[in-house]
Amino acid sequence: MRVERTQAWRNYVGGLIVAYSLLWLWLGIAPLHRKDWILENVLVLVFGVALWASRRAFVFSRVSYTLIFVFLCLHSIGSHYTYAMVPYDQWWESLTGHTFNSLFGWERNHFDRLVHFSYGLLLAYPLREIFLRVAEARGFWGYFLPLEFTLATSAIYELIEWAAAEVFGGELGAAYLGTQGDIWDAHKDMALAGSGALLAMLITAAINRALQRDFARDWSNSLKVKDSRPYGENEIKRMLDERVEGP
Repeated sequence: MRVERTQAWRNYVGGLIVAYSLLWLWLGIAPLHRKDWILENVLVLVFGVALWASRRAFVFSRVSYTLIFVFLCLHSIGSHYTYAMVPYDQWWESLTGHTFNSLFGWERNHFDRLVHFSYGLLLAYPLREIFLRVAEARGFWGYFLPLEFTLATSAIYELIEWAAAEVFGGELGAAYLGTQGDIWDAHKDMALAGSGALLAMLITAAINRALQRDFARDWSNSLKVKDSRPYGENEIKRMLDERVEGP
């Protein structure tokens, strides 16, 4: 399946790039904690370079680019204030007269939890596009692999946060880690990312089940054994035999 880069597609994606660039520049002028802002944006820079470098070989749909755009906007807000200091409570209070946290009895700032959930909810579908079009995942695997990848990368990110906190320490390390005194913060963040991805894949599966005629057959076929040969030592022996026999 190839995404057609029509003029409408180019205009839409170009508009997202311009909108995000302006937001990023605006929020980067005077962040609450400059060094933390730099740390938070290292991965954004890597991600942006990867998208640019792969723009000819792999093109996402407008749906995926929109989901990526929304996630990056949320991350930009978090990096501007530091995640533990995003004043959503004050914003809500100025609109309604009472704080948002008071509605649920919360005491900590939960913006970081929102973004971790959004990581799974918003990026699982773009990941699904990659698995479908690069790895040719089908049926069950087209839904499971994005969920699995989300959980894996969420765990890797928590390890990166831990390593950064250990290396930089002090106020910068605490700001980047953002646990806010919760010893289970990393576990909850991973659980929320996984929950978001699971919800995204359930919604995608429900839409496909309603619209795709061969949904059940595709799902069933994906779980069948395609190659009954054992690998491991058998595959090593086969490769060694081929090497001895030569071309």
